[in-house]
Amino acid sequence: MPIHQPQQRSSGSGERPGVPQAEAALVEHYPRLVRLAYLVLPPALGRHRRVLAAHASVQRALPGVRTVPEAPAPARIPAQARDAAHRTAPRDGATSAYAWMRVRVLRTALAHERRPRWWPGRLPAPAALRPSLPAVWGLRLFPRAGGAAELALDQALSAVPAAVRAAFALRLLEELDEPEAQALLARAGALDPAGAVRAAGLLGGADRAGTEALLRSGEFDPCVLQTRPNDLLRRRHRVRVTAGVAALCVMAGGVVALAEEGSAVRLPDGRSALAPALDPATLLRTAAEDWADTARIDFTAWPVRGDRADDRALLGRALRTWGRTPRDTPVSTTPGTLPVPPVQPPQLLYAGEVDGAAVVLFHDGGVRVVRYAEPLSGPGAPALDFARTDGADVTTGAAVVVSRRGDRARFLLAPWISGTTTRDLLRPNTPARALKVGADGVTAAVARPSPGGSCDAWPVMQLRSSERIVEKHAFLVTDLGDPTPAHLTFTPKPGGGAPARQPREATGGPALLSWARTACSLRALRGTGVRAVNNWDFAEQRLPEGHAPAQWVCTRADTWQGPGRVLVQFLGPDPSLTAPGTVVGEERDTALCSRFGQHVLAGTHWRASSGRWYVLAAGSRAVSRIEAAGAVRGTAKGTTLAVRAPRNATVQLTGRLREGGSLTAVR
Repeated sequence: MPIHQPQQRSSGSGERPGVPQAEAALVEHYPRLVRLAYLVLPPALGRHRRVLAAHASVQRALPGVRTVPEAPAPARIPAQARDAAHRTAPRDGATSAYAWMRVRVLRTALAHERRPRWWPGRLPAPAALRPSLPAVWGLRLFPRAGGAAELALDQALSAVPAAVRAAFALRLLEELDEPEAQALLARAGALDPAGAVRAAGLLGGADRAGTEALLRSGEFDPCVLQTRPNDLLRRRHRVRVTAGVAALCVMAGGVVALAEEGSAVRLPDGRSALAPALDPATLLRTAAEDWADTARIDFTAWPVRGDRADDRALLGRALRTWGRTPRDTPVSTTPGTLPVPPVQPPQLLYAGEVDGAAVVLFHDGGVRVVRYAEPLSGPGAPALDFARTDGADVTTGAAVVVSRRGDRARFLLAPWISGTTTRDLLRPNTPARALKVGADGVTAAVARPSPGGSCDAWPVMQLRSSERIVEKHAFLVTDLGDPTPAHLTFTPKPGGGAPARQPREATGGPALLSWARTACSLRALRGTGVRAVNNWDFAEQRLPEGHAPAQWVCTRADTWQGPGRVLVQFLGPDPSLTAPGTVVGEERDTALCSRFGQHVLAGTHWRASSGRWYVLAAGSRAVSRIEAAGAVRGTAKGTTLAVRAPRNATVQLTGRLREGGSLTAVR
């Protein structure tokens, strides 16, 4: 007698497939789905939690496994997007069961940033708090580390909403066109699919193939992982803290009982849970040679230095001040840095005496460097400085200020610095001078750029990294008033027919000449938490009436917090190598002049030696035509424009790109 088989549902992308079909699609395309979920999930989770959440999002997508409820269909979908909803199956022959699973994975990943209106803003979204498998105890999991390009892409993705990250991944990894990606995001519950697709188109720059290769690299592959143990000392302290909390609960119960009997009992300090992190005996210390045998070259590789590194009394005072900051303690923080106590024992970097003060430097595991200083004699309260240092590398983790007095500063250098000199950016033809460094890694006093008034010098340190880390190269850093100096780089103007150039170290002749005319603009960046500053010579223009050519420079400052700030400067012909440029445009919180904002246009008024006034404009290499409208009109093919105009004429400038699209001038 034949057995009756239940009828399977259609496996079209809009209908639920059978469990065997969905499971087969998941097993076959598991790495692909996990990578997609990993890219959509919020980077704020941290790499370990993000990896686990990506695997959980995919595993919970199976039919019958409870997941985020499906979003209702939007009231109106544009006809083009509606038609695309029937074409969202993968282009490489994957089944429609995969397309259905992909929607489920996207819906779950997007929910990690979705909060109900009544949900407290400080708490993670409900989906992020839901316990789920897989779970890992005693290990930290993270993808393989990439290079500077992968790090820059990850930082750009972290600055946009989840729906934009999803659209970016669908366009590049899943190879969907814009209507298909928009329709898929609508099915996954994104609030503004069209806006997300448009915003995703602004990421990655013009090199689509290169950006796709970055997304497919190990940096974004949560299935090829590295493992490290949790910090064993910290794990032990967590056990002690847990036991302490349990004891406090028991004690609190006893206090209540005694209070009912009229007894006066004093509760222990509410901050006692911080005691393990504020104990000098639990400070983490890195061995002297570990930096040469690790792939992580940042502050975690710094060894302990200083002749008071074993002074328990000094370390105890520093930790107590950090944990229970008195009201009279001066505290400074770079933007985006919280002056809160440590939750785990920090790493000790330095403890010693510098310029009449006892100085202690801590690193709290990847986010901050904290400087404590107390006077050796005389009046004066201790001081605390907090600096954000997440994502530091060979150059941005190369030095920390240990002392500032007047117009001089001393720095503690990273152990991988093998050569140290100083030079003046306003004297590009003057050779660098040697800088003495003590056995404890502290430099001799270095001149600081003047905080105000005339800008007649701009001292910088030129450091060279050790060949022991296969990174032997020289680079410049400058003191902008924060605990960590800023890294200076340079991008030369594009060559004829050559691909876009990348930032390089600002130690060569063209770089020093460019910085000689723009160094004084760095004064506007003091105390803003700048991590690195790049000068990009994006255009050269032949000026009217036979004048020498002018340079157009975009100076971009990237902060530790993430947002960037740009100054566009016009460097007209001048016999002086250090004549300051003219700032003609400025924008804050922008991707302009970075890998993810490679198109720029700017303009200015300029007076020729004859006394005639012109409107000048220049664009980056992808600009094919510039148009001027308003008080005067003009059009020029290529990347530059010059048109006669009154001195104060109001002109609107528009650039046309070779690949389509337009851009307006930076103001």
